[in-house]
Order: sequence, then structure tokens, then C-alpha cells
Amino acid sequence: MDPIREELERRWQQMLERAAAGDDLPPALRLRTEGLMEALVLAGAVEPAALSAAMAEAWRQAMGEPLAATLGDDWESVHPFPAIPFYQARAPVVPSTGDD
Repeated sequence: MDPIREELERRWQQMLERAAAGDDLPPALRLRTEGLMEALVLAGAVEPAALSAAMAEAWRQAMGEPLAATLGDDWESVHPFPAIPFYQARAPVVPSTGDD
């Protein structure tokens, strides 16, 4: 496999592990990974649809459900290529004051 593609998949996995653990997903990691995706397409190594499908499959394997189940069937129109729609779980919010 292409070393750039291997690095891309390693970064997806890193982001997914962090998201599953409820950890922060640093914007720099996301942006650099999106740049790798764009570079692969510009180099003619892969089509955008193939990378989006591979990214969705990585999500399914890591999270146990399709990306569409989490973000909706139109996730690709909301997050156009090369956007990576991986998010950490929302933190629980506990009010610090009463509703009085």
C-alpha cells in the first residue's frame, strides 16, 4: 500500500480511538489529515468518493454503526470532501445553579 495512504488510515484510526474514548480531537490533526486526503486525490492516487467510503467504513468498524446513523444520510453534503466528520461524544452538562 502507498505510505501516504497508510499514514492517512493511521490518522483516521487515531482520531476514531480518541473520539471513542471521549477525548478531544485536535483541529490540527483533522486539518493535516484532510490535507493528506486532498493530496492523494490531486496526485491521482484515488478518487474522492473512494476515500469518503473508506473513511465511513473506518467509522463503522471503530464505532459499530454506520456514519449515516450518527450524522444522517446526507452527511457527505454537510461535510463535503475532504472534510472529516469525526467528533468526540458530547460532554455531560451539569447545572451549577438551581432553576430558581
